[in-house]
Amino acid sequence: MSTLPAAEAASPAAGPTVVVRSVPLTSDTPLLRHLPADVPHDELVSWVRRGDGLVGWGVALSFEARGPGRFRDAEAWWREVTRHAVVRDDVARPGSGLVCFGSFPFADDSAESARLVVPSTIVGRRDGVTWLTTISTGPQLPTTEAPEPASEPDPPTGIAFADGAVSPADYAHSVAEAVQRISAGEVDKVVLARDLVATASAPIDPRWILRRLADRYENTWVFSVAGLLGATPELLVRRDQGLITSRVLAGTIRRTGDDAKDLALAASLARSSKDLEEHEYAVRSVADALAPHCSSMNVPEAPFVLHLPNVMHLATDVAAVSADDASSLTLAASLHPSAAVGGTPTARAVELIRELEHMDRGRYAGPVGWMDADGDGAWGIALRSGAYAPGDASQLTLYAGCGIVAGSDPESEVAESIAKLIPMRDALAGD
Repeated sequence: MSTLPAAEAASPAAGPTVVVRSVPLTSDTPLLRHLPADVPHDELVSWVRRGDGLVGWGVALSFEARGPGRFRDAEAWWREVTRHAVVRDDVARPGSGLVCFGSFPFADDSAESARLVVPSTIVGRRDGVTWLTTISTGPQLPTTEAPEPASEPDPPTGIAFADGAVSPADYAHSVAEAVQRISAGEVDKVVLARDLVATASAPIDPRWILRRLADRYENTWVFSVAGLLGATPELLVRRDQGLITSRVLAGTIRRTGDDAKDLALAASLARSSKDLEEHEYAVRSVADALAPHCSSMNVPEAPFVLHLPNVMHLATDVAAVSADDASSLTLAASLHPSAAVGGTPTARAVELIRELEHMDRGRYAGPVGWMDADGDGAWGIALRSGAYAPGDASQLTLYAGCGIVAGSDPESEVAESIAKLIPMRDALAGD
């Protein structure tokens, strides 16, 4: 990657030439309020948690790939882009300079494409420092003018919900079949998902959904990439100047809204043999996948209970020190699918998902996040999410999944899936 001297432009190169400028921005406007109204819904990007992160819009460059090689192909494309990039970064913070956003299908045989997007404009914030990054292709210097304040989004209107490819009854049947397969010794755990279709009477403004998710679920990463958006509580992997971290969630209980009862439920979750078993599988799969890339690793002996407004999860934060130059995307690819979204043993569990789930997950439960030119970045698992229908901004397909183990009860798993759909359902509701 080149460094751009003041007032000097990039010369043409064999690959895509990208000219990047990052400058400090004096602004305390919440990041999501920078997203403009006059940009197509699938050209807005977001990775925001507790006010920090990145938002962007427009498309300077993009890339799509399918199949088992989608991660490798995306990584190769990004290396080529960064090799020809000319960057002037006056901020020098994680997330400034050249950045791409990405989302990837869960399954190797999905009809969906993996997407990498380099926005034309990015606003970032970290530890009280805000910046503007503008990106263009060609020899011209990007603008450094601060973006105008965005208009307020309108709430969705006329929302109606309908069963998707997997109805609650279908889901209960699949869970029952999965429990039988587990009892027969085929797998230890399998994660099954279901969908719900939301249709509005007018195009749904993604900015409305993103803002409501950020306001209500501050412990999550609020994301948007190429028409996929949501709020994930699960950080697949972060790579930040040699430090690798991952937040593993597995084991869930629904909240009641009564603080005393929820405290008792949290204690029961922490003692539940079924949930602890499910969680142990997920943590082990993450630690085993990261180990080849790490010189040391810290895996807590016991999980903690993560409290979200609608559910509580068993959670473990894994931390490690990088031992090689594997990028955050390479690490994400090595972790996907973890036991938290696939099962154990993973290969057989994924085969069982294909057999029992009866739908294409698309990019649901796949990696979603961002990466910079040095390979640092953060990738979550696309949970608590929805995907716009191709060519139809008035329709979203919502997804939720549950980990099935030997002690799973079909009706309880249906109830858990309903709880996991609440964040997106509520975000679609008008005030």
